[in-house]
This record gives sequence, C-alpha cells and structure tokens, in this order.
Amino acid sequence: MSDFIVGPLPLWAEIVTAVFAVLGAAFAAIGSFGLVRLPTFFRRIHAPTLGATVGVWCMTIATIVYFSVQGYSLFLHATLIVLFIALTAPITTIFLMRAALFRERQKGGNVPPAAKSGPPD
Repeated sequence: MSDFIVGPLPLWAEIVTAVFAVLGAAFAAIGSFGLVRLPTFFRRIHAPTLGATVGVWCMTIATIVYFSVQGYSLFLHATLIVLFIALTAPITTIFLMRAALFRERQKGGNVPPAAKSGPPD
C-alpha cells in the first residue's frame, strides 16, 4: 500500500493547482503556435524554447502545490525537472543556432559575419 491518502484538496489548493496547470499548458501551446507560424528558423527557435521553459515552471509549481497539500509535507522533487530544463534548453538552443548560422554562412545567406577574435580595430 502507498503512504498517500488520497482525499479532497482544500479549495485554495485546487484553485492554485488549476491556475498554474492551465498557465503551463497555455505557454506550451503559445510556443507550439510560434513554432508553426514564424517564417524562418532564426525566428522560430525562440518560441518553443521560451514557451516550454515557462510552461514547465508553471506545471512544476502546480505539481508542488498539489502533492505538498496531498501528502502533508513539502514536495520538492519536481524542482529537479525544472533545473534540468533550465540547464539544457538554453544550451541546446545555442548549439542549434550556431549550427544554423554555420550552414547559412556556408550557403552565403544573409547573416552577420563571424566575429573576429581579438580586440576590435
């Protein structure tokens, strides 16, 4: 048997959980729409990254509130997910952007020139 006793949540916890769950879903949906609607890769890359990050933060807050109230103790395990997303999403975005810039420069696309190493002239 599990140690959790499943019962009704207090109204305030249900409201907070519902608000953050809906906000998280909304941010994820907005990021998905941005992925579909924006015209170029360089514009398209930001929408899902920001939407997913903020969406995961909201969903994590909803999870922490729900399980903390349900289990009568502070539930912080979900923060590990947020830390993982907060560390990996920006790094992945940087690598994707660098690869895309490299390919555009190879094709002679309209991108800024590579930065020179050393002090400016």
